Amino acid sequence: MKNFGLSRVIEPAGSLPVTAWKLDNSEELRQGEIRIRLSSIVFERENFFQLCSICENDDDRIRERIIKIVNERGKFHNPYTESSALFAGTIEETAAGFDLGDLKVGDDIICLTPMAGLPAFIEEIGEIDEYYGKIQCTGYAICFETVQLVKVEDLYSRSTIHLIRALEEEGSIYGISCELRSREIKKAAIIGSNIAEAIYYSQMVADSNPLERVSVKFVIDGAYFTGITQEDLRIIFGPMVDGIYFVDLSKPMEAVEKIMSAEGGEAFDAVINLENIKGCESVASLISKDNGLVCYTSMNNRYCHGLLVVDCLGKDITHYGLDGYSSNAYDFALELVEKTEPALRRLDAFYAGKKKRPRKVRTAFKERTQAAARQIDGFIYKSQVTAEMVEEVLNVAQYDCNVIIQGETGVGKEKVFNLIHQNSSRKDKPCVKINCATITENLAESEFFGYEKGSFTGAQAGGKEGYFELANNGTLFLDEIGSLSLAMQSKLLRVLQESTYYRVGGTQPRHVNVRVICANNIPLKKLVEEGSFREDLYYRLNICLINVPPLRFRKEDISCLAEAFLKNYSGKYGVEKEFSDDAYRQLEEYHWPGNVRELENTVHRLYIAEKERIIDGYAVDALINQNMLGEVVLDIRKEVGGEETIDFNQLMDEQEKKIIAYALQKKGTTRKAAEFLGIPQTTLARKKLKHNL
Repeated sequence: MKNFGLSRVIEPAGSLPVTAWKLDNSEELRQGEIRIRLSSIVFERENFFQLCSICENDDDRIRERIIKIVNERGKFHNPYTESSALFAGTIEETAAGFDLGDLKVGDDIICLTPMAGLPAFIEEIGEIDEYYGKIQCTGYAICFETVQLVKVEDLYSRSTIHLIRALEEEGSIYGISCELRSREIKKAAIIGSNIAEAIYYSQMVADSNPLERVSVKFVIDGAYFTGITQEDLRIIFGPMVDGIYFVDLSKPMEAVEKIMSAEGGEAFDAVINLENIKGCESVASLISKDNGLVCYTSMNNRYCHGLLVVDCLGKDITHYGLDGYSSNAYDFALELVEKTEPALRRLDAFYAGKKKRPRKVRTAFKERTQAAARQIDGFIYKSQVTAEMVEEVLNVAQYDCNVIIQGETGVGKEKVFNLIHQNSSRKDKPCVKINCATITENLAESEFFGYEKGSFTGAQAGGKEGYFELANNGTLFLDEIGSLSLAMQSKLLRVLQESTYYRVGGTQPRHVNVRVICANNIPLKKLVEEGSFREDLYYRLNICLINVPPLRFRKEDISCLAEAFLKNYSGKYGVEKEFSDDAYRQLEEYHWPGNVRELENTVHRLYIAEKERIIDGYAVDALINQNMLGEVVLDIRKEVGGEETIDFNQLMDEQEKKIIAYALQKKGTTRKAAEFLGIPQTTLARKKLKHNL
């Protein structure tokens, strides 16, 4: 068997390099290996848009992100989109056992094998081409005997980018081309937003029927892609397409009506879908003829959804889905690039005249996370802080280990647990959620481990299953685990160490296979230092630690969360209401000591209290300040209780502290807070220091 990199796998042991989490990317060659000096990397489209979205289109952050992934994994393989990249470089050195064939050391090459299965190291990243998802870089990649390498004459020519892009798509293009040739189609539609890909597929469609010119229409999601017009596209495509439709694919019926009206009701012989927007599968199926062909360039491009749509429509449509490698890849891709060179040059010229890359309004990453949120009980976010936490959570989810989730009350620790469970290998197994703070100490053991019949007075006749038994082979979530007694913590530790336990009153050990994920609003490390939590249990649980940031540290999340909560209540009560822009600003200025839970409660109260359809900033300010003033005004009766005398100076200090804290929270800066209170900024700063605020 040829060398395909098994010796480079670090973890998990026994997996293939392409599916491994981490590879050994050391520079020294082993038998059957070759080292390529990198010059450029071209990313898969969705992967590049995800990187841009996470990094807010900041080039320096994109560079840091790519290097971080490669450093952590020893390869470039984004685990959240399961996507990778192709690269170009120069053959630097070969080891014994590697047959170069017609190649030699010093040749410039393109690697047809994705970087997901190849050890790599990136030293430095230079220019980033936002239009085509290409980076210039230095470093190296290790290739094996099974890797496909092809020689290129000019590694730094502009056409190299297009060639790599075509090579990325060639499996699908070639396969669909064969399918179209067997049908001799006359009319086709291409749905997508990647212009270069659409150019390749338009040429392929034109070549599929040598007997008759094929009419090609291009459908682009106008709500999804900005910065380019129909006239721009007409110039770029030239005679390759006969019509261009800007539609909103998320509203498939409107899109279909627009297309079919312009087409005089005549459907298409073939529809090629390059897109992964929800709704594109419906459009593709609806504009296709009976006995027509719908092709998906990737199994991820809504292929399975398209099958369901066709079943519901009752149409007889052939579905074709392919995304793979073809043995004649290079020759096919090279011919395609040569034929489409005029259109690609016009595309290059268009991009060269733009100061910024045409942006996607709804980026692939945003759609992916929103789709995941809908699956896991509304986990919605927009901030970079939360995005980084979500990535950490998705990483942890795939490892079957114990986890501690910590964060303030109301931040959404249970939502984070749901995210872990739904993305874990145990997602279809039992999931038991327990709030440890509600368990009475004398019943804790029987609740966790169950009991045998007759084990104590009042026991059920048939005995009872405990939490561990109910969660066997699944996941057990222990919220507020810090409230358990030390005695119960000791029993819990034994189960985690030995995976066995005894029911109360039982004599036979019971074996259990449970993943334990716990949460606490006070850091468990602090409880260990205070002596209220066992240190050995803490280290048993603390394989992975996830900190959920408070809402005040991720203010970008406030507006999207508030909007989601308001939509939920609008659906529940049947009256549609919206926040005005100034209402969102007021919500974002508040410090939210109760975090997401307080935000949801506030939105609920605003929905009920506001009689108008639009909830404005005045309504938000009035409700929030009512809450805050209640915290500011000192309740003397509560403070002094039954005391015969009171300490006037102490009470005044407490009142002053609350007023200063209130002003700082409301206005954000000492200058604005001082203006709000009508005192000099130096006075406020001195009092802030005095009260340690």
